[in-house]
Amino acid sequence: MKTPSVLRVALVQQAYKGNREAMMESTAAMISKAADANAQLVALQELHTREYFCQSENPRFFDYAADFDKDIAYFSALAKKYKIVLLTSLFERRAAGLYHNTAVVFDTDGSIAGKYRKMHIPDDPQFYEKFYFTPGDLGFEPISTSLGKLGVLICWDQWYPEAARIMTLKGAQMLIYPTAIGWFDEDSLEEKMRQKEAWIAVQRGHSIANGLPTIAINRVGFEKDDSEVGKGIRFWGNSFAFGAQGELLAQASEDKEEMIVVEIDLQASEKVRRMWPFLRDRRIESYSEILKRFCN
Repeated sequence: MKTPSVLRVALVQQAYKGNREAMMESTAAMISKAADANAQLVALQELHTREYFCQSENPRFFDYAADFDKDIAYFSALAKKYKIVLLTSLFERRAAGLYHNTAVVFDTDGSIAGKYRKMHIPDDPQFYEKFYFTPGDLGFEPISTSLGKLGVLICWDQWYPEAARIMTLKGAQMLIYPTAIGWFDEDSLEEKMRQKEAWIAVQRGHSIANGLPTIAINRVGFEKDDSEVGKGIRFWGNSFAFGAQGELLAQASEDKEEMIVVEIDLQASEKVRRMWPFLRDRRIESYSEILKRFCN
């Protein structure tokens, strides 16, 4: 099947509704809205079926992964119903004590086009993901769909140019990051702005350095930390799409749920790379140090 030259992509930015059932209903409604807007690819935020449970280390949250197979069936049916490519972000139980933060991509017939298991796992205050997630073992492999090859990565992967570059070298036509990132209310306004601008800037850099459209879909709204009264994360939204030259195509709000649809020119990479042939000029014989933890 020939892939389209221009792709209509829906970014679904959501706030947590208090339970899984409400989130599933809300997500289905927003997917329907995206389909009505003629979106061909619908991308959801990180761990969209639940709250961001990694704010504390609590073994009971592992039970959430028991819904993985049900989630697969649910979102497969939606992809088939609306004839869309659907990017989901789910909590996968692989074996006893072995869990992954996994993006599952469904093609237009509801089949699973591919998976990506989050490779870089953070362990920061209120982002205690190492307690829950085993680092991914599927590598940085683009997922082939009827709409093209998607370079799917997840949240903390955003900070690593190596991940974006490898996806690019393997033929990804777009970089997509389901995300859960926010700030703490006690931080100063200046610190909040530094964090948000850094987050946007590093991904815009991936777009420019690789000549690829890049999108991120972030959570929005305040989610409390059950382990400590008064604590929580205020997810900063700002889901965005950059074109292949780093130009801003669309950006969501900081504090509202919304679904935005953006047109992505999949032919732009060819034009941009003819002007800025960064891949051509790479000195691959000189990069062995990148495989070291640190170079003294």
